[in-house]
Amino acid sequence: MPNLSISSEKVAYLIIKAREFDVQDANSDPDSGSNGSDDKMVDVLEDHADNPVRQEIRAFVGGLSEDEKADLIALMQLGREDGTMEEWEAMRAQGLREHGGRVAAYLLGQPMVSDYLEDGLEQFGVSIEEFENGRL
Repeated sequence: MPNLSISSEKVAYLIIKAREFDVQDANSDPDSGSNGSDDKMVDVLEDHADNPVRQEIRAFVGGLSEDEKADLIALMQLGREDGTMEEWEAMRAQGLREHGGRVAAYLLGQPMVSDYLEDGLEQFGVSIEEFENGRL
């Protein structure tokens, strides 16, 4: 079994953040001038260009080493069943070659990225359940 360069804690953090991002809806009211208390804060659940969760994910991924970024791409692909453990090193290399300069954008553009990352991590025998329960 290959070794992960990225810690399971970091992957779990990203999975949790990706789930926060996934529940957001498209911006349905781009010219909203209403008060948050008047509209029950529904704008919080919409995806905006300056979305704080998107910014957190971009900053987090931007702070990772190249090896950690390669692992994230390969974990997502492994979880999506685009490759196997035997192809791990090839997935890492190809992922960096194709998406190295924009890993956060690539991951955020993948529907169900949190599920794929979790499934990939589980193939390494790691469950994020303990992190979801507030131990992160």
